[in-house]
Amino acid sequence: MTDFCDLHTHSSASDGQYSPSELVTLAAENGIGVMALTDHDTTEGIAEASEAGGRCSVRVIPGVELSAREYNTYHILGYAYNTEAPELAALCARMKKRRDNRNRMILEYLNENGMPLEQGEIEAIAGGDIIGRPHIARAMVAHGYVKNNREAFDKWLDTDEIHERMDVGKPTARECVETIKASGGKASLAHPYQIGVDNDTLDAIVRELAGYGLDAIECLYPKFTPEQQAYYYHLAEKYGLHITGGSDFHGELVKPDVRLARLELDVDWLL
Repeated sequence: MTDFCDLHTHSSASDGQYSPSELVTLAAENGIGVMALTDHDTTEGIAEASEAGGRCSVRVIPGVELSAREYNTYHILGYAYNTEAPELAALCARMKKRRDNRNRMILEYLNENGMPLEQGEIEAIAGGDIIGRPHIARAMVAHGYVKNNREAFDKWLDTDEIHERMDVGKPTARECVETIKASGGKASLAHPYQIGVDNDTLDAIVRELAGYGLDAIECLYPKFTPEQQAYYYHLAEKYGLHITGGSDFHGELVKPDVRLARLELDVDWLL
């Protein structure tokens, strides 16, 4: 079965602009029949999104996007897991504790560099328990420390220094894949180009992940070049992986240039 899908979206349960129910409503308005909510390192928005999906006739697949430690931007997407599974719940709880510690260190770091921010104002922007770097970036813009979110990340929040100081406690990619599988889910490699390696290294990474049980690779993504997309299709065929795709939508206040995707995908293996 194929349907119009977006299998990579974020809500205010992590660092997105819209609540899970608002996001599902927006998906319905855009003609999306199947949507995965893949918030960063949390499944907190799934129940609300699923309930909204029933009202809006959108099939909501439980999802999550887990951060792996080997590279700065190395993410594993989890789909269709058992929402009651203790393995994934434990990993997400661990990641929340790590994220809270990281946010505290980021605010201290910014204060050291003449950009003081208060925890309360970041929480107000986030509108929930999960605070991510995009919320801090929005506060930096509001104070005039930077012109936009992109500048906040490029100069302060996504530098080698910030990762060296604060990327402590992330799971390995193997742990991410195996936790998703132990929770009854399917695992996909997200936006492979963001890992920042050459094709031969990426081939080795995908081969290793396939050995751990990787099910799919994200071959459709708004920032892929035609050459990148073709290579990811090649890797999927080489290692017998399914195809996933999505927008990585966060909302126009977070990623102004990214809109929800309407991709025709075979999702039988997920449903």
